[in-house]
Amino acid sequence: MLLATQQVYIIGWDIHSLTRFVGPSGRADDGFPEELGPFLKALLEAKQDLRINILIWNFPALYAAEREWNSPSKFSSKAPDRLRFCFDSSLPLGSAQHQKIVAIDGAVAFSGGLDLTIRRWDTSNHAADDPLRIDPDGKPYPPFHDVQCLVDGEAAGALWELAERRWQAAGCTVERAVATDGDRWPASVPADSLEMATGIARTELRTGSATGANEVARLFEASINVANRFIYIENQFISATDIAGMLAQRMLDVPSLRVLIVTPKTHSSWFESQAMQGGRGGFIEAFVSAGVTDRVRILYPLARGVNSSTPVMVHSKVMIVDDRVLRVGSANLNNRSMGADTECDLLFEANSEQHRKFIDHIRHGFIGHFCGLDALEVGRHDAELFGLLDQLSTGEREKSLGPIDATEKLAGVASIVQPVADPRQPLHLDRAASRMWTLNTVLAAGGLAVALAGLALVWQYTPLMDFSDVGFVSAFIAQTARSEFAPLLAIAAFVIGGFMMFPVVILIAATAAALGPWMGFISAAAGVLLSALLLFGIGRVLGQARMQRLLGRRSSRVQSRIIGKGVLAVALIRMVPLAPFSVVNMVAGASKLGLRDFMLGTALGMMPGITVMAALGAQIADLAANASWTNVLLLAVAIVAWIAVCLVAQFLVTWLAGRKT
Repeated sequence: MLLATQQVYIIGWDIHSLTRFVGPSGRADDGFPEELGPFLKALLEAKQDLRINILIWNFPALYAAEREWNSPSKFSSKAPDRLRFCFDSSLPLGSAQHQKIVAIDGAVAFSGGLDLTIRRWDTSNHAADDPLRIDPDGKPYPPFHDVQCLVDGEAAGALWELAERRWQAAGCTVERAVATDGDRWPASVPADSLEMATGIARTELRTGSATGANEVARLFEASINVANRFIYIENQFISATDIAGMLAQRMLDVPSLRVLIVTPKTHSSWFESQAMQGGRGGFIEAFVSAGVTDRVRILYPLARGVNSSTPVMVHSKVMIVDDRVLRVGSANLNNRSMGADTECDLLFEANSEQHRKFIDHIRHGFIGHFCGLDALEVGRHDAELFGLLDQLSTGEREKSLGPIDATEKLAGVASIVQPVADPRQPLHLDRAASRMWTLNTVLAAGGLAVALAGLALVWQYTPLMDFSDVGFVSAFIAQTARSEFAPLLAIAAFVIGGFMMFPVVILIAATAAALGPWMGFISAAAGVLLSALLLFGIGRVLGQARMQRLLGRRSSRVQSRIIGKGVLAVALIRMVPLAPFSVVNMVAGASKLGLRDFMLGTALGMMPGITVMAALGAQIADLAANASWTNVLLLAVAIVAWIAVCLVAQFLVTWLAGRKT
């Protein structure tokens, strides 16, 4: 980027402004800031004609804890307007923008597995303990392995065009740059090979303006079907059983073929473990069923330090076939990379003996760097490579490759998470719901509607009404009030109560009474928002037409108030509800209302009442314990205050809505 003169595209799955641009020394020596955000701003100040375009996936809330909060402002604040930050929201539900490309002036480009985000920095040594391998909070993270490719010439021009199309597909404004002359290849990076035949394989989703592409899956199939000697794979995920079946079948057809796969031992989060490790068992089973496990090794890298050992996180996506084809890209060996996400892989084909030796050296170097051996040593043992790796894994070496436990079983929840988290195609939950709406599901949904209506009546007109008393619920929560888990119990009560149509006002009052003003407010607010989010999700899965059939005119009435009116309408309906809390949540989910508008509107509409209840929590507790005229009067004041606050807020929201219109 220091050599850029006109335009830079940064396309990724994630990006973080505090990513450090430093080498093994841990310091930069070029006079520019070391962190990515400040670096880009300084670069724009130094190059007045330069434009920088950043595009990342508009991720769901599930990944919020792993991402930088408010990235656009972190990059664009106090930056020239020549830095543009764009979220890619063009993909269907269940799909991700997963390409990782940096294209510079159409002259050089990077593509591979690496995002410019935190917890990615490491050296090729992957030491078990490296004091520089810490995140912005100062927390250390495990060794991290990734592979990115740098190209120039026609390959760089093609990646530039791909980045430009991705930017445009996301709805971002394109300012085309004039073709540039001059060399942009950094002098500090030696070119490993010249004049290689290069191809680009994409996964692109079909949209109204684009035909889509499944080149990634087709290239995997084509590469496997010409393999005769050795396939080397590095990949973060191995859950695509179709690919495993192709590999196993090719090994049956070609008895001389061996396969080595390097993958992580575990994954960084519970969600990834359930989604991808759950599919790993099926991937390995393909080789077991074919009876070819003696010619397959599925290994993970391990780094040992003075006092501990730690697995290396493998994030790369590499494939080498017979030392004639080298593939480096963003596509994992999972289902979603074949059709649900956007992907970009580079393929290099050897068209000379010199190129073949280059790929051979790359493979031996990759294997050796995981085992503490140089490429020449690995090459000398190529014929008995598996025997060498098996031997090295049994010692106490500083670096080695160990076997993945093929018998490892995950909890049964993996069977639920995995199909949703690793789909072969975009989820299209609305279409899935339509296909699922058979006679049996109609009867089941009808039964659910009857049950919900019955529950609403039960809480009001049966002996169960005693359990919906503020005093009873408050006493239940207060049993653990001194425990650190009391707020979690209160939040869980809101979630369970939402599914049971329990009156939310009772839960708010009881929580305030049991936990006091501050903790009561926090717990009630968190419980209300979490319950609303879950029920919104259920409504989104069921779909708009189904919810109207289930809930009748009430659903239509609620939808007519919220569809197209966004945050303000949701806030209004929360203040003076037209339907029970749970019903509003599901109907909103079934409508075309966006999740962000729904959650913001819910927060704005519910917070006044929660605030009043929390402020008068002690009086509510007294009333629950001692029914007196004084306490009754105080509770009446609380109710009047709630109504007054809601009316004032409603007036302000209505006035703002009128001005906006």
